[in-house]
Amino acid sequence: MRVIGPNGEQLGVMGVRDALVKAAEAELDLVEVAPTSVPPVCRIIDYGKYKYEQQKKSRGSHRRTSDIKGMRFSPKIGEHDFQVKARHVYEFLHEGNKVRASVWFRGREMAYPRAGEHLLARLADIVADVGIVERPPLMEGRNMIMILTPKKG
Repeated sequence: MRVIGPNGEQLGVMGVRDALVKAAEAELDLVEVAPTSVPPVCRIIDYGKYKYEQQKKSRGSHRRTSDIKGMRFSPKIGEHDFQVKARHVYEFLHEGNKVRASVWFRGREMAYPRAGEHLLARLADIVADVGIVERPPLMEGRNMIMILTPKKG
């Protein structure tokens, strides 16, 4: 088997017993890293540290799977509040994130879904130069949801 030392240096081709002796001298473990190659490749490393680093690497890769930001509006939102939230949506799209814009209805507001559609249409017009509507406004329970994606380029 081919053996790689603790600092990444090549120790050459040697038998299993000799490799185990080298690992014991360094007070580390002998780990087979490429069993399918000819000859197999083993490395002298701290196995606990190796496992920890692999676990840390896999944990970091799945943490941020979705770049979708959310912005919630009310049908009775004030003009200035709407402009501030629209500017945030514009910045999110400009940074390359998807945006989930939702209008939440309370009580009697549920009888006027056109107000929510109008609000989301205004938002789509404001951010038209940096984003496009991926999913048009649809009612889901008490919320009307529209998804915007950044334009390519």
